[in-house]
Amino acid sequence: MVYDTAKRLAEELRQSEECINLNAAKERIADNNATRSLIEEYHRLQMRVQAANMSGESNADLLEKLQKIGELLQFDQAASAYLMAEFRMNRVLADVYKILAEAIGVDLRALEA
Repeated sequence: MVYDTAKRLAEELRQSEECINLNAAKERIADNNATRSLIEEYHRLQMRVQAANMSGESNADLLEKLQKIGELLQFDQAASAYLMAEFRMNRVLADVYKILAEAIGVDLRALEA
């Protein structure tokens, strides 16, 4: 029963405005190798910055590089739209996860930034 409900939720998410917008934005950047590469590097740096933060390491150089790439991506309308659509979809997923965690009594405060 839980898995059936999860499958229905997955379909609802797939049909959501956020997911539809993300997929459309992804299609707009698909053919631009430079933009795609920059976005991939941006994501890699985000993960490294988060890992450095969690381990207490200094990450000033990583942050600076991340900011520079972010600034470049802001000037590309398709890239900027993709990152915003991705942010909105991630927000929905985070909200859903929070609802599920609260339902079973899992405390997520440790994950808050």
